Amino acid sequence: MTSKPAPQSPLSRRSALKSAAAAGVGATWVTADLGRRIDAADQASGLKGRIHHSVCRWCYSKIELDALCKASKEMGIQSIDLLGLDEIPVAQKHGLTCAMVSGIPGGIGKGLNRRENHDSILQWFESAAPKVAAAGCVNVICFSGNRAGMSNEEGLEHCAVGLKRLLPIAEKHKLVLVMELLNSKVDHADYMCDHTAWGVELCKRTGSDRFKLLYDIYHMQIMEGDVIRTLRASAPYIAHYHTGGVPGRNEIDESQEIYYPAVMEAIVATGFKGFVAQEFIPKRPDALASLRQGVHICDV
Repeated sequence: MTSKPAPQSPLSRRSALKSAAAAGVGATWVTADLGRRIDAADQASGLKGRIHHSVCRWCYSKIELDALCKASKEMGIQSIDLLGLDEIPVAQKHGLTCAMVSGIPGGIGKGLNRRENHDSILQWFESAAPKVAAAGCVNVICFSGNRAGMSNEEGLEHCAVGLKRLLPIAEKHKLVLVMELLNSKVDHADYMCDHTAWGVELCKRTGSDRFKLLYDIYHMQIMEGDVIRTLRASAPYIAHYHTGGVPGRNEIDESQEIYYPAVMEAIVATGFKGFVAQEFIPKRPDALASLRQGVHICDV
């Protein structure tokens, strides 16, 4: 087995964060203040600092958001994923950010592949974008929508048209629209953006770093496997990662088939500076213990 790269020192890591922020590409969420807080969280929690940790709110819906934020902070988690605009202040109160903002109308099934959805999505984004930026957040999740008989090529065309209406707003407010890759085999039947190649092609057609992909490791293991080779090849188009155990979408330990330490090492090796969010549904009674375990499994 190849030996693991040595962890960066706090000084070199802080320099890398500042460089990424100055570049404004692939890590536009980074600010000097957020970089300082990430370093402090890593040092306090004993984490290595090579992976920036987040957690998806919906997986812990039985826990009050305030309590989840407090526990996450203590674990060294730096973000709560998939918050609405009204929830972000709760995370900020605990010194956390929201690395992936939710709220775009239509949800998973009714997305950008239908032109009739474009006006409502545009209207929402025009209103939400300045608020997202004012909150210090960058990534806003979006979805392709379901096929419902539409061909992949037609879906690409429609999504590209819709995104090109949104991208000037994203550019103005320094935001990134991020489309999630989901499986259509188990969880989201008929979803269009269900293969990495389709998502990468859409990125190429938009031709903008203000549109990228959310590579969900759980979903793509189900749909196509070959996770490490794929994320290496697709790295320039990936803004964010989600985890989950296969099968079942539960804990990411030895009870499932993905060896997450190797996947995380591969992500680090691509130079990725964004967030990895735990998006598994805990099946054990102590959900926070499972979350803590997941963070440490991914903290390579």
